[in-house]
Amino acid sequence: MTPEPTPRIGVLAIQGDYAAHASALADSGAQPVEVRRPDQLAGLDALVLPGGESTTILLFLEKLNFFAELGQFCASHPVFGTCAGAILLAREVLNPSQRSLGLLDAVVERNAYGRQIDSAILTAETALSGGPLEMVFIRAPRILEVGPEVEVLARRDGFPVLVRQGRILAATFHPELSADHRVHKLFVQSVTAPRP
Repeated sequence: MTPEPTPRIGVLAIQGDYAAHASALADSGAQPVEVRRPDQLAGLDALVLPGGESTTILLFLEKLNFFAELGQFCASHPVFGTCAGAILLAREVLNPSQRSLGLLDAVVERNAYGRQIDSAILTAETALSGGPLEMVFIRAPRILEVGPEVEVLARRDGFPVLVRQGRILAATFHPELSADHRVHKLFVQSVTAPRP
């Protein structure tokens, strides 16, 4: 049997701790590739949209005419959005309303848990095997509602914080800032799994 090829997974390297995402992906069996321009999407198997400030990320994407190409790539490849990345993927964004890719059937409220000082590290049960998961929340958004095709894998105060819809994975926390890489491993497994 020939071994599975190592998936090449891009990390949008505009804002956020994309280096920590790259490290977590490498630890999870993928080859990370930093992406700063539309042409760097070519040849990738999947993409991670890290955290940061979602309005700043949007400005950058629009300045480079990157938004449309990013949307096309994310609509046809596995994608994992964390914090601002989850906001970018959502169907609708509130507080305030802003443009998004509209690929994840969810309504997301920005900065829902307060300012930077209200950030928190929580440990909670999830649908992932291996026991409770550490979740780092930094000026986190809140997923207010999800559509029927969205599977909720973890919650905080009753609200979804880790969701999956087909080959889209989204987290309102920062799994790259934890030593526990189970969320990244879940994503890498979704990239290497055969398409139904």
